[in-house]
Amino acid sequence: MVIKIKDLQHEDKPRERLKSYGPDKLTNRELLAIIINSGSKQYSSLECANKVLNLVENTRELRHLTLSELLSVNGIGESKAITILAVIELAKRMHSNTVLDKVEINEPQDVADYLMEKLRYLKQEHFVALLLNTKNQIIHEQSIFIGSLNMAVVHPRDLLREAVKHSAASIVIAHNHPSGDPTPSLEDIKTTKRILYCCDLMGIDLLDHIIIGDGEFISIFENDYIMREDLEFNNITE
Repeated sequence: MVIKIKDLQHEDKPRERLKSYGPDKLTNRELLAIIINSGSKQYSSLECANKVLNLVENTRELRHLTLSELLSVNGIGESKAITILAVIELAKRMHSNTVLDKVEINEPQDVADYLMEKLRYLKQEHFVALLLNTKNQIIHEQSIFIGSLNMAVVHPRDLLREAVKHSAASIVIAHNHPSGDPTPSLEDIKTTKRILYCCDLMGIDLLDHIIIGDGEFISIFENDYIMREDLEFNNITE
């Protein structure tokens, strides 16, 4: 038997609870039920919300849900799935803009603190660039590519184009290792050398390349995988 929202006591309905007590007093299930709006013939919006939440281990993982995953839930059609994804994306952008107003990058730990929760659980490698102003404040975050890191797909011109566009004084690059082990590969080091050389030519400081693992990270520069003074044109691919 489907328990419909209209059959609940007035004070137990998610919308009424929000009006009476405020959104911060609602459970994740109730908030999601309001977004879903209405149930199906088989399931109430609260039951549909439960099914969506069961797709992930915690609410933080909601950001990674795909359209196909949502459509696999009984009671969630295309319209509801699109609405959920739109709300998730808006929440991500709100969080990103709030963080960007405050973050200064002064050491590798600052980069890890900013990117760890964004990158550590991803199943593919994501290569991102943090563009900084003269005060080392993040002015823009740019996704460069998704896939396996290699010199063929990471071209410095894509990165430098964004840096010039946003008048960045310096750059920090970072990517994740889905294996959870942040130890740099030979390809990681080669790619970093190439980007560093091109940044030097453009007069833009490449401050570091941070590799994010599962709860840990490695700074390529701080751990001396690359020595700036040894960098020459002839050995950028060595």
